[in-house]
Amino acid sequence: MSTKKNIRINEMIQSKTVRVIDENGEQKGILPTVEALRLAQEKGLDLVEVSPTADPPVCKILDFGKYCFEQEKKLREAKKKQKQIKIKEIRMQPKIDEHDLAFKVKHIGEFLSEGCKVKVTVRFRGRELAHKELGEDVLNRILNMLGPNCNQESSARMEGKTMFMLLGPALKNKKG
Repeated sequence: MSTKKNIRINEMIQSKTVRVIDENGEQKGILPTVEALRLAQEKGLDLVEVSPTADPPVCKILDFGKYCFEQEKKLREAKKKQKQIKIKEIRMQPKIDEHDLAFKVKHIGEFLSEGCKVKVTVRFRGRELAHKELGEDVLNRILNMLGPNCNQESSARMEGKTMFMLLGPALKNKKG
C-alpha cells in the first residue's frame, strides 16, 4: 500500500495531463493538470495521484487526510486477518521410554490442534551419535502415533548433534 511519503498531491503532480475522477467516482476525462487542480480547489479538496504508472496518470479529487486515514485503516484490517503461526518444540532422546513417548505425542497433538507447528527434536549425546537410525525410528513412531492428525512439513534431518522434523496441523480437504 502507499504511504504519505510517496503519494503526489496538488502541485507535486508532474505530468502535464491527467485522467481525472471526481469525488463521486465519476470520470471527468483527460484534463491538463492545471485545470484538474483548479477543479479540486473550487471544491475545497485535493488532487491526489492514485495511479502514477498509468498513461496518463490517474488522479482523484478527494480529501487527502481522509484518503490517508482510509489507507491506514485498510492496512490495519489486513494485519488483523493475518494469522501468526507459532512453532513449538518438543525435545527427547533416542532412548525414550514408550510411556514418555506417548506423553510427548499427546502434547504434540494438542499443539497441532491449536494450529501451531511443532519441531520435534531428538538430541544425541556421546556415543548415541553413532546410532542415528534410533533417532529416525523415534520420529517415525511419532508420525505413526499421530496418524492423519498431522502434516509432515520437513522430513528428519541432522543438524549438529540433533535430528529434527517439522510437523504442521493436518490439511483439511476442501470439496467444492
